[in-house]
Amino acid sequence: MYKYSSGQISLADFRQPVGMHLNEDNRGVKKAQTIPWSEIEQRYAALFTNRKGNVAKPLRLALGACIIQADCGFSDEEPLRRFRRIRTIFSSAAA
Repeated sequence: MYKYSSGQISLADFRQPVGMHLNEDNRGVKKAQTIPWSEIEQRYAALFTNRKGNVAKPLRLALGACIIQADCGFSDEEPLRRFRRIRTIFSSAAA
């Protein structure tokens, strides 16, 4: 099962509680701007024909993790470990 995202916020609207902002010159931001997300999302959603069960991860999360993994030469486990660490840092900063 796949649920379409409600849309990606613009870079200008991205705000973090601790006052952090995304840099438009960041290589990840630049790469994300070159990807035809809506076209890929349609193809990705078509893979999940069953309407029962767990909802698939959003395309930007799934594809983004694969891109980071390939660019950095990570094992399958390394991106997950890093995302968990980042999530812990952000949740601590917001508290």
